[in-house]
Amino acid sequence: MQREEAKAPGNGVSVNIAPTSESPAHQNGTVSQSQAEHQPSSSTPAPAAHPPREQWGGKYEFLLSCIGYCVGLGNVWRFPYLCYRNGGGVFLIPYFIMLFFTGMPLFLMELSLGQYGAAGPIMVWKCCPLLKGIGIGMLCVSTLVCLYYNVIIAWTFYYLGSSFQSPLPWSCDALHNVALCGNNSNSTQSASEVFWNVKVLGVVNSKGLHDPGPVRWPLALCLLAAWVVIFLCMLKGIRSSGKVVYVTATFPYFVLVVLIIRGATLEGSLNGVAFYLTPNWAHLANAQVWNDAASQIFYSLGIGVGGLLSMASYNKFDNNVIRDTLIITVGNCATSFFAGFAIFSILGHMAWRKGVPVGEVADTGPGLAFVAYPEALALLPGSVFWSILFFLMLFMMGVDTLFGNMEGICTAVLDEFPQLRSNLKHKTLFLALLCFAFYLMGLLLITDGGIYWFTLIDSFSTSFGLIIITLFMCIGISFFYGVNQFCQDIVDMICECPPWCTKLLVYFKVCWVVFTPFLLTFILTYIFIEMYRTSLRYGSYVFPTWGKALGVCMGAFCCLQILIWAIVAVSKESGSLKDRFKKSIRPLNSWRVNNLNAAAQDQHMEPETVEGPHTINLAEADFTAMNWEAMSEA
Repeated sequence: MQREEAKAPGNGVSVNIAPTSESPAHQNGTVSQSQAEHQPSSSTPAPAAHPPREQWGGKYEFLLSCIGYCVGLGNVWRFPYLCYRNGGGVFLIPYFIMLFFTGMPLFLMELSLGQYGAAGPIMVWKCCPLLKGIGIGMLCVSTLVCLYYNVIIAWTFYYLGSSFQSPLPWSCDALHNVALCGNNSNSTQSASEVFWNVKVLGVVNSKGLHDPGPVRWPLALCLLAAWVVIFLCMLKGIRSSGKVVYVTATFPYFVLVVLIIRGATLEGSLNGVAFYLTPNWAHLANAQVWNDAASQIFYSLGIGVGGLLSMASYNKFDNNVIRDTLIITVGNCATSFFAGFAIFSILGHMAWRKGVPVGEVADTGPGLAFVAYPEALALLPGSVFWSILFFLMLFMMGVDTLFGNMEGICTAVLDEFPQLRSNLKHKTLFLALLCFAFYLMGLLLITDGGIYWFTLIDSFSTSFGLIIITLFMCIGISFFYGVNQFCQDIVDMICECPPWCTKLLVYFKVCWVVFTPFLLTFILTYIFIEMYRTSLRYGSYVFPTWGKALGVCMGAFCCLQILIWAIVAVSKESGSLKDRFKKSIRPLNSWRVNNLNAAAQDQHMEPETVEGPHTINLAEADFTAMNWEAMSEA
């Protein structure tokens, strides 16, 4: 019997091509849609050639894009608050444990999947068609995140424009705030709180979630400007966004350094830093602390929304994903810790000026970025300059993160319709319509009651649905695709894998099989318990039951995609239920062919074609957990 072998790039695994009469299609007399890809027919014409995928201009573009994507607003307004609320320096213990056992393994899994498959969040699941719903679920989460995240950038635009006024409109030096800041004032709110709630949000005009009120047109213009910026930066794909990140990813670090130096010279700054870091060991026994640590890792690293997977899909096949994972994850977490010094040194000065404890001026979320910190900046000499610098930093951080989320959506669509890649006019039209659709939907979030809808989407879009998606991704790759095969794929990509990479891969392998699924299950259980026990609030407003139920439906819709598309994948196969399941977890032939194409593209060669009437049988190593170390040596 004649046999040909097509070598996958850099490994010893072969795709055996030989005529056979014992394929499932011959046995059952029918050919399912997915089996058609497993078993090409001689009468099937060769697929049309699609334009090659773009690649990053250099490894630094990819690294900066990922760092910019991960280093976002959560590093500034979420981590410092969580750190002091959960025991100060003690919070770093659960934080880094969650980083090493959930954050890094899942980060590496996403990067490796995207780079090896050279495909976006949906197409990459050719490695296991049963789990296609994971990619669609990622797309749903990413859509919700994009919807509300650009609203934050719109707020930042509004504050940035207002920062060019002297005195600042939220400072006590402004004439319209004299009554608020005077000694005889009966107001319970500061000037910055009034500016935020009345001038920016207009939330005082809304009764709640059911009463959104009219659109606030100054914010609508800011939101439009924000989407125009995103559209222009993404117009040429990674060729344009890859250049933009040289500025947007590095500028925030410059501002943080400047703010730290300025904060260190202020009276009372050390009190703020001490408040930020003072350890309280009793907090380690609190499950809330561990949940906060895990949620911050997910929130900050951007795991499970498809952005990382999409950006990695534009890498060269032999890029060292393990090295990138270590650089990006450690750099991101170090940035969070570093940003805390910039935030709390200036908040300490604010507390000293007011004669109140630091805890009374500290806040989280929008309250820190748009109320407490602007008020602190207004107390500094040269407040206009510091305010412009701060909000410019927030703008850069927000744009970088939104790049990643939008890239996940665009890559998924371009993978499904690859002809768009070669037609700039159609691609531009698609991106314009996508941005405009997000703009129209985002108008709800900039009404008088928009902050309530913003809080609802923010609370549930990345809650239990995201944890379930990442849990199934981890279990699916480890036990369906095969953790040994997945490790072998990583070794194949790195080619000359250094000894330290091989040792780290053993550690990641143990995490994927044991530690990460266990910790994700713990987090998921805690989220459900807390969701049942606690009410959703914004300030003094308590969300109604129907509002909370709507949020739960949003999260459930995202993770239910896994079940829906698993049923679709199984129903397309033939045979008994057990046979259908086994077939639906087997990689499609185009999963390997995609990598042959990637290798050929690097060498400017066409991939080898297989003439009929042969069928393609993937080697057993593609389906079962073989000893990947032995395969590496082979």
